[in-house]
Order: sequence, then C-alpha cells, then structure tokens
Amino acid sequence: MPASRLASMRIATWNVNSITARLPRLLAWLESSGTDVLCIQETKCTAEQFPTEELRALGYESAVNATGRWNGVALLSRVGLDDVVTSLPGGPEYDGAQEPRAVSATCGPVRVWSVYVPNGREVAHEHYAYKLRWLEALRAAVAQDAAGDRPFAVLGDYNIAPADEDVWDITVFEGATHVTEPERAALAGLREAGLRDVVPRPSSTTTPSPTGTTASSASRRTGACASTWSTATSPSPRRSRTATWTARSARARAPRTTPPSSSTSTSRACPAGRTPRNDLRAPSGGPGGAGATLFG
Repeated sequence: MPASRLASMRIATWNVNSITARLPRLLAWLESSGTDVLCIQETKCTAEQFPTEELRALGYESAVNATGRWNGVALLSRVGLDDVVTSLPGGPEYDGAQEPRAVSATCGPVRVWSVYVPNGREVAHEHYAYKLRWLEALRAAVAQDAAGDRPFAVLGDYNIAPADEDVWDITVFEGATHVTEPERAALAGLREAGLRDVVPRPSSTTTPSPTGTTASSASRRTGACASTWSTATSPSPRRSRTATWTARSARARAPRTTPPSSSTSTSRACPAGRTPRNDLRAPSGGPGGAGATLFG
C-alpha cells in the first residue's frame, strides 16, 4: 500500500437501518466521498445477504457480523481488512445468544471497531441490564487495544446521550434509558480505558454538542434526536490527529426546517417540524452520523 495512503485515512460510520434498502445510496456515497473505511450498523440482513460483491466492485472488502432481521454490523475497507473478529470478546448473551453488535478488523495501520450498543428499552427491563454488561465487555476490549501501540477507533451507534444538552428536553427522559447515570458512567469508562471523543467541527450556522447529534424523522416516539456517536483514539495524541464531520442523511435531502425522511440512528426521533441544532453537513454530503479522519 502506498505510504501516502497510510498518511491520511478517512473513516466514517453510518447506521443504515437496512443495507438492502439503502444500498443504492450507499454505493453512490462511497463513490463520491473518498471514504477508506466505513463502519455500518443495523444491516438487518444475514451475512449471506450482505452485498459483498457490489461493494467489492467499488474496491471495498467486507467484514460482517449479521444474523437476520435485527441488528447486524459491518466494516468496509479499501485499505486492507485483516485479523477480523466478528463478535465482542467476552460479550454477554441475550435470550441465549450473543447478538450481532460488534465487528473489528485491522484496516491499514488502524484497528477499527463498528459497534451497535443495545438500546436498553426500559430501565426495569432485562435489556437495560444487558446493555450495561455489554458496555462493560466493550470497555475491557478497548482497554486491551489501548495497551498496544497501534492506533484504533471505535465508531458506531452508542444509544447514550452523554449530557443533558444532547436531548431536546431532559425532562421528557425522566426515568428513561439513554440518559441514566449508569449508562453515562459506562460511556465514561470507555474514555478512562483509553478512548477520547471525536467531536464534529462546527459549520457556519450550527454549534455542535460533544456528541455530534444528527437529524431524524418525526415519529410517534418523540423527545430526543436520533444520534450516532463515534469515538476515535490513538494512545498518543502525537501519533494521530483527527478531524470530524457530521452529515445529514444521504438517504434524504430535506429543507433545513424539515427533518429527513428516516431515522439515522437510535430508536428515538426528533419532534415533527424541528431540526437538531447539531445537524452538520459534510462538504460532499454523506450519511447520518459522524465521520472521523485519522492522520498517521
């Protein structure tokens, strides 16, 4: 691989909410964006149904952890795809099986994770306790990567609002998931294990929050904006620099006064007719969610 390719690497993340439905948009965006590595969540297909050949035609290798209708994650890379792990090491089971929520691989000089953190459903639900166990397993995996010398990035849909400012109205979430102290403490544990947050750069018209909130559709479940958080890291800040962007979904191009036509991440959506404060556009357009550019 040319040294120049290793010196500048673009990594992005996209909760596609069905790769089958989103495939034409995905292929067009990959061709136009210059992305080297893409982390995908909610593939909603089996590994056999994943469009490996279509992506290979564009020069991307695929690593997939998907079992069917729900969940599913993938990594696409045009800079190499080695040492693939299609699970979360030590991850807990739910309903007797480990859900397809994590995949990792070495892409060029960087170890990359694509993660789809469990939703949690309700605080009293077993899925919430499972979410916290899952995050603890992710923290252990991150700590292991942080102990090495290789830069690494953990990107995806975290299903946590790190601060009250990351939701439209924190009072709406009283007693709900995504904003509880145990969830936020679990996210903080990832930072303590060696990660640092990647924050979106501001545009001329918006002010980003620490998490890079993106737009979503109106839905019956309102109160917060659907969001994708990405976290990238290098053990030493001297060894990598990051620049980020957060983009409106490539699936829909709506006026700024109207939310896009489908959710880009978590199960909660913005109230009808409202646009998130932190809806930023990538210079060339792109998926909902955050992208990170890592420089060696």
